Amino acid sequence: MVSKTDDIPTSVPTCTPVDLANDARNGVQDVKEPSKTSLKDSCGCGHSAETAMVNGDGAHGHTEESESKQDGNSKTDLGDESNEQEVIVIQDTGFTLKIQAPGAEPFDLQVSPQEMVQEIHQVLMDREDTCHRTCFSLQLDGNVLDNFAELKSIEGLQEGSLLKVVEEPYTVREARIHVRHIRDLLKSLDPSDAYNGVDCNSLSFLSIFTDGDLGDSGKRKKKGNELEQIDCTPPEYILPGSKERPLVPLQPQNKDCKPLQCLKVLMMSGWNPPPGNRKMHGDLMYLYIVTVEERHVSITASTRGFYLNQSTTYTFNPKPANPSFLTHSLVELLSQISPAFKKNFTALQKKRVQRHLFERIATPFQVYSWTAPQVDHAMDCVRAEDAYTSRLGYEEHIPGQTRDWNEELQTTKELPRKNLPERLLRERAIFKVHSDFAAAATRGAMAVIDGNVMAINPGEETRMQMFIWNNIFFSLGFDVRDHYRELGGDAAAHAAPTNDLNGVRAYGAVDIEGLYTLGTVVVDYRGYRVTAQSIIPGILEREQEQSVIYGSIDFGKTVVCHEKYMELLEKTSRPLKVQKHKVLNEKNESVELCSSVECKGIIGNDGRHYILDLLRTFPPDLNFLPVDGEELPPETRLQGFPRQHRHRLACLRQELIEAFVEHRYLLFMKMAALQLMQQKANKDTKTDTPAIRETSEKSIESNPDTIQTPGVTEVSTEQTDSTSGDTQAETDGEETPSKPATNGPLDLTTVQNGECRNPLDGKELEESIPGLAQAKELAETLVGEDGSCVDPKSREVVLNACKAVGSISNTSFDIRFNPDIFSPGVRFPDDCTDDVQKQKQLLKDSSTFLVSCQIPSLIKDCLDHSAVPMDGATLTEALHQRGINVRYLGSVLEFMDKTPAKAQLEHIYRIGIIELITRCAKHIFKAYLQGVELSALSAAVSHFLNCFLSSFPDAVAHLPPDELASRRKSRKRRNKVPTGGDNTAWTNLTPQELWKNIACEAQSYYHYTIKCDGVDQLVENYNLQKITLLREISIKTGIQILIKEYNFDSRHKPAFTEEDILNIFPVVKHVNPKASDAFHFFQSGQAKVQQGFLKEGCELISEALNLFNNVYGAMHVEICACLRLLARLNYIMGDHPEALSNQQKAVLMSERVLGIEHPNTIQEYMHLALYCFANGQLSTALKLLYRARYLMFLVTGEDHPEMALLDSNIGLVLHGVMEYDLALRFLENALTINTKYHGPRSLKVALSHHVVARVYESKAEFRSALQHEKEGYTIYKNQMGEAHEKTKESSEYLKYLTQQAVALQRTMNEIYKNGSNASITPLKFTAPSMASVLEQLNIINGIIFIPLSQKDLENLKAEVQRRQHLQELGKMEEPSDDGLLELEDKIPVD
Repeated sequence: MVSKTDDIPTSVPTCTPVDLANDARNGVQDVKEPSKTSLKDSCGCGHSAETAMVNGDGAHGHTEESESKQDGNSKTDLGDESNEQEVIVIQDTGFTLKIQAPGAEPFDLQVSPQEMVQEIHQVLMDREDTCHRTCFSLQLDGNVLDNFAELKSIEGLQEGSLLKVVEEPYTVREARIHVRHIRDLLKSLDPSDAYNGVDCNSLSFLSIFTDGDLGDSGKRKKKGNELEQIDCTPPEYILPGSKERPLVPLQPQNKDCKPLQCLKVLMMSGWNPPPGNRKMHGDLMYLYIVTVEERHVSITASTRGFYLNQSTTYTFNPKPANPSFLTHSLVELLSQISPAFKKNFTALQKKRVQRHLFERIATPFQVYSWTAPQVDHAMDCVRAEDAYTSRLGYEEHIPGQTRDWNEELQTTKELPRKNLPERLLRERAIFKVHSDFAAAATRGAMAVIDGNVMAINPGEETRMQMFIWNNIFFSLGFDVRDHYRELGGDAAAHAAPTNDLNGVRAYGAVDIEGLYTLGTVVVDYRGYRVTAQSIIPGILEREQEQSVIYGSIDFGKTVVCHEKYMELLEKTSRPLKVQKHKVLNEKNESVELCSSVECKGIIGNDGRHYILDLLRTFPPDLNFLPVDGEELPPETRLQGFPRQHRHRLACLRQELIEAFVEHRYLLFMKMAALQLMQQKANKDTKTDTPAIRETSEKSIESNPDTIQTPGVTEVSTEQTDSTSGDTQAETDGEETPSKPATNGPLDLTTVQNGECRNPLDGKELEESIPGLAQAKELAETLVGEDGSCVDPKSREVVLNACKAVGSISNTSFDIRFNPDIFSPGVRFPDDCTDDVQKQKQLLKDSSTFLVSCQIPSLIKDCLDHSAVPMDGATLTEALHQRGINVRYLGSVLEFMDKTPAKAQLEHIYRIGIIELITRCAKHIFKAYLQGVELSALSAAVSHFLNCFLSSFPDAVAHLPPDELASRRKSRKRRNKVPTGGDNTAWTNLTPQELWKNIACEAQSYYHYTIKCDGVDQLVENYNLQKITLLREISIKTGIQILIKEYNFDSRHKPAFTEEDILNIFPVVKHVNPKASDAFHFFQSGQAKVQQGFLKEGCELISEALNLFNNVYGAMHVEICACLRLLARLNYIMGDHPEALSNQQKAVLMSERVLGIEHPNTIQEYMHLALYCFANGQLSTALKLLYRARYLMFLVTGEDHPEMALLDSNIGLVLHGVMEYDLALRFLENALTINTKYHGPRSLKVALSHHVVARVYESKAEFRSALQHEKEGYTIYKNQMGEAHEKTKESSEYLKYLTQQAVALQRTMNEIYKNGSNASITPLKFTAPSMASVLEQLNIINGIIFIPLSQKDLENLKAEVQRRQHLQELGKMEEPSDDGLLELEDKIPVD
């Protein structure tokens, strides 16, 4: 079969249904989507596909110019600014070829010159009419084309050329590939691979809700008013206030998904391999097949094709049968002998091709599902073969060809990267090898724990064994030979691999030429932690003592240094903030290092310089590292730090270091500015100031954004740079976190567009703001290019400021950390005492910064809803973005407890408690599983879940009834996985004991007291739901359970039986290589959109999408973010069908890459529903919203601010289809939630009141309508004043309602008075128009359409510039709470 990930669409047409001609930009290959040939307009924004403009620097180059031109009118092609670009790739136009396959009509195929011939092969193997061919060549005028040649390099290939598909003779390899491919086609609609978590398949259910594809880019087949046939009533469990939490709807079953059976059995025959004499007749292998009609046949695969032979199960007769039906393709042969095969195979391929491409492409990393239905286990020869031959990579289907992972990882890193096409190729190669390596390492780690791999030191006890499989080295997370005794034993050995992985990630991101790290993957499986690493060439032949030429192998007793390593590591010291320092070895000689002592340098036999053991890349976290004789600052001590931790490897996160340095940098600027202003004030003679002013103004003009201080760390320049409106927007939260900088304890400050405001802007500076701006300018000019200061006075200013912020240099701002401070066993020379003291102080400051600034800023972000975690994973991500380790979870919860606005944090608090409980349970589960033997695994897991979640008071463990009655004592295998003593110890666990342990664990690990002694009490006290606990624990531990309704609350029988546990998966951590150029484009695009240049933004983001596709292939979380933003832009610019098409891709991708119920997926569903509504697909919109609501119920429960947004959307759509009573249930629920989380005076609440009032008006219940609108009016009046247009609108509406109410009353009175012959004036009851509902939907979702006339644009630009100017003066007022009229909100960005 063709490799699953290697050659199937490396990338997919992106922002349009155009085909690859414009995707295969920059010489990086791409795959077509057949049958679509439009080539104009590659992103719906008007720039033609021919001039693709690519700018490696992230398009900052041409921003100024394009701003000066008028948006929209200037039809200047982007090519104009070519002089500023680092590289411009002019797009070769695509052309059309004719393809002629045997026995089929010729068809046209759109291709691009950069493609390889191989990609046409891929397309043919995917097309419905040619998919059964694998072994063929393409010929032009009788000449065979080379598979790896680019089309543009082929002579005579031009528009309209005819390529012939010519069948080639088979080899054993080709025959195997053919059988594999046929098996893949037969299984193409079978979801079992996704449930079993193999071959990078994953689940997606969108098409069930949209009835297949959303039409041709969103145009619905059945136009016209859909109102008649809509059934709007949601299932009971979706209604507000429902207490039911079913699990089965998580995986809805497709109504027409009866699997089509084409064959009963397809397997390798027992007669393989062919004997010598048959080999010489061209026999390659034999297959055994049972057709649906119960016909048993034996088939020979020969060099000429496939034919029937005369063998039976027990007699070998390889002679061709009569008739033998020799055909080149197995499908053609089977179609001739089995009518059912012919019919069903055709139907199957039709269905396969109809599915959206994103439902069938493999994801880059495996996604596991924690629920699955009972799937029948079918016979499958290829699966069986794969299980026993170690299929290592994907390409070789012949065992024995192992991949040299280390060589692959390092050579891809060495690829050239001078210009954009080179960088794209390099990043693509790096990404590809990493995802293959992660897959192979995961497979190997499972094999090791399952006992299928022989140890390289089989004589030692099991915990100490190490393994090599497929050129990957595996070690277990135990403290071998007391290596970590000083640091916390097994606990330290368990934490070290993740720290090491973070180090590998950090050095990998800095990407210094000549410095190499190992491929590293950390796998948690069945209670064990396995570290998988690529192998340094030659390291296994030597003792470690001989090979380490830099660093120390005994925690600092013997330390060696090496000049080449120093030179390489110095290049990383600034970006990683590592200070060069000296340590003493056992002979008291001082040795200079530029990393922690544990970091070892080894030169491999390949001559490359490797560094490994990077577990202390980042400085220690003193809050969890009590050191004798050292005191933390009082504000930290008040909060109970330092705390005892399991091990001494607790270190600060890279994000914290960056935020801290950024914070200090602002402090440095302020200090310098203040001193300068004092100097100026003291100067009576003003003669020499103009000189300084002049220079300062010059440098400011020449470079308005960046602050040129030689020592400024990268981050800070990037950040100051970004004040021009590039909000440091995340693709998926792993890049630069937005950094709130604060100074005093608990001082909540805000972040405006990536510019940090600091409390130092506080009172003492308010009076002299203009002066401050000048002083800042002065501060920026203080330091010359070479670090020499302009004059002695300024030098003194810089010196003082440097001292104050703890900079390691006296002439410029430069903060770095010494990672060896407080390392046990490391000693420093006497002449460094000052430095060491400084470093200790820095460490204390940064630990304090985490507690007194970062945690409060997280809480503040949660309060103003700029951070809205929905489950454990998104909460963890929010902590990590701000540099807060999860071990601070207890402190974060305590901080919330003490916050006055605790009620508005209830949702976060609840998620935090669930996260803390399930993490404690995970710690206990790990140790618990280690004592279970394989045959009792499902019984043990179900027993644990019963103790954890079931209300059944005496959950008793049932040892699995022995399936094999006579049980002779099985002799212990040598190669058994480490187990702890008695194999039935796990049966003694009781719910009481488990919950006691969880409470202890919470206290000892998170220093948080949980008030409960059982699951029911916990649920009661914290208002949790058991289904959410089940989801969180399953995801964290890799358990897969049967999807059915569980009765957790029964007191008579346990909730789980061993039959409910289907599988246990690995939990994998690995490095995620990034697409840097694409990310720059994405950020620039977001910045453009923020500034209101939608068209340019759209172009940049489409370009980013192309580049992402080039690097990651078609599936990736960052592509998902890109598609979402693009859809949003399409929508705002009025292209609703295009928005629908892009958002559909975003939803599919999010389901496949993140999981079907990941919070991001829920959000994507909501966006898609809005675009469906705008396209007039009302019933689909409702289905999608109901799905999102169900998922949210499951993931977090009903009480969450996002639920209010969802319910407002549902209510508005229901209002649109005139289901008023149902609409009110959702809208009133939204009103309640909004009031709770945004406060009763918030504008969101006012809007909620207004929406409810409109529904009451439609029901002619004017009194209720008036009541709600009055509430809304009061809020508008108080918040915005009488004169504001919102207030006026509301008051107009009140008048209108009053008139209607009076008219209604009048009519009623008339009826009462005159009885049946009353003359009634007909009342106007307004059924809402779709346009008005859509308008409300847009407002609720934060989208405001600005009619962009020329004048408006001018004003908008002026406004943006004014704001930036204000911001630069550091005087940006708090934005009003007006979500509807804020400029930030008008330009919607997610």
